[in-house]
Amino acid sequence: MAADALVSGNTDDANSSSSSSSNNHYLNTHDKDSEKTASQPDKPERHVHWSQSVDDHEDASGVNAEEGLPLFAPPAASNANVSRAWANKRSASSSRRLWAWSKLRARFTMAMLFLLLPAVLYLVFLWLREQDLNAKWQPDRESLLFNRKPLPAPLERTWISSYKLPLRTEGRSIVDTDGRRFKLSSINWYGASDELFVPGGLDVQHRSVIAETIKKMGFNSVRLPYADELVMKNPVIDPGLVLANPDLQGLRAMDILEAVTTALTDAGIAVIINNHITRATWCCGADPCDAGWANDHLGPLCAVKQTEEEWIQHWEEVMGRFVHNPLVIGADLRNEVRGLWGTMPWSKWVAAAEKCGNRLLKMQSDWLIIVEGTESANDVSGALDRPVRLDVENRVVYSAHGYKWSGWGSWQGRFAQRSYKSFVKTMRRNWAYLLEVDIAPVWFGELGAPSNPSVGDVHYWSNLMRYLKSIDADFGYWALNPRKPKGSEKETYSLVEDDWVTPVLDYRMKDLQELIRQ
Repeated sequence: MAADALVSGNTDDANSSSSSSSNNHYLNTHDKDSEKTASQPDKPERHVHWSQSVDDHEDASGVNAEEGLPLFAPPAASNANVSRAWANKRSASSSRRLWAWSKLRARFTMAMLFLLLPAVLYLVFLWLREQDLNAKWQPDRESLLFNRKPLPAPLERTWISSYKLPLRTEGRSIVDTDGRRFKLSSINWYGASDELFVPGGLDVQHRSVIAETIKKMGFNSVRLPYADELVMKNPVIDPGLVLANPDLQGLRAMDILEAVTTALTDAGIAVIINNHITRATWCCGADPCDAGWANDHLGPLCAVKQTEEEWIQHWEEVMGRFVHNPLVIGADLRNEVRGLWGTMPWSKWVAAAEKCGNRLLKMQSDWLIIVEGTESANDVSGALDRPVRLDVENRVVYSAHGYKWSGWGSWQGRFAQRSYKSFVKTMRRNWAYLLEVDIAPVWFGELGAPSNPSVGDVHYWSNLMRYLKSIDADFGYWALNPRKPKGSEKETYSLVEDDWVTPVLDYRMKDLQELIRQ
């Protein structure tokens, strides 16, 4: 028993020792695990799918659970499937969004094309029309035949010498003291309004020869423009500009203007003096300093400054030379009043015209006072509600101008592209109503076309001639001069050759002769 006890005791001791050793090992291991746990962050609890054994389980890193990692990590294959499913779902959603956006973009593109297509087609139409209008015109048979015949002799009944002066207005007409209508069939002779301060052609022909040429072409009156700068400076004219008029050499600009006027009236041609521009230059550009009769409101902007009172004084100085010349029949107060980009109010212009006109009528009550429309003389419609009223009755004549480019900026377009119906509608609204209801005379003081015209030039010209003939209108052709003053540039609108004697017999002269001889 002792042995058994000894054995038992030893065994117990051994067991105790073994248990103690085992406990110590557990404690040591537990302490180490605790230290590891304390030094590492907690990992989320993981679960194993019911179909997966512990032995088969591996964590996300592919290490077996028996190697000391948690048993319940999610299967890698399952995560991949879920990821692919979510990726496929996101891809499908993204594809749907892209498809919807593409569809929206396609609809927007179609809508824009639908909206832009008419505009593009219209621009193409305008371009094609411009090509047609700019094409060279081929003379018709009548014009070619007219060119081969001598110019018909002027009619004596059209000359002012056949009328009893002074002239006055009566309804839509200019009449003499017996009430006979005197129709203005005029031509413009420019130069005194330009840089050289002298009417053109005096270096080529004597002024009396030029006057006779005008008369032979059938014109009974001349519009003679001047610039205010000519009056301000009144320079001595370069002798080379008056070579064919030796008696004018050494004279000043005002003296030469008077001499030319006298030569015209001596030939039996009526003269209308025209204040054309402030600064002596080719008219009319976009310079606001020359867009009206006065420019003092523009301050230092203008090289040649002028107040309204100075404008009137210049008129008095010019017309003072012609008080006793009965064939100087009138004063065209200002060329193509327009303001800045056509902003001149009719009421403002009328007030100034009345002031100037009354001052001139105090000098000579027989003069006709000619008042152009606004919008570069295109528009006289304001006279219906606000007519010009002067101290002397029956003195007012209105004036309108029109060229192929007139009407630009309007919905109907330029006159070169208008139908006859559209053209006539504008003429009636702008100025011809004054004739239709017998209110006042209207002188169409500027019209013109080139000697080698385009289709558009002739289209404008044909419409204008047709209408002027239909209403038997007074008119003034621009211009006589074959050359422009500055640089001797060719004047394509001229009705005489460079010799200032030979008339240009073309489609223009043919139509003008018909208009003169009505």
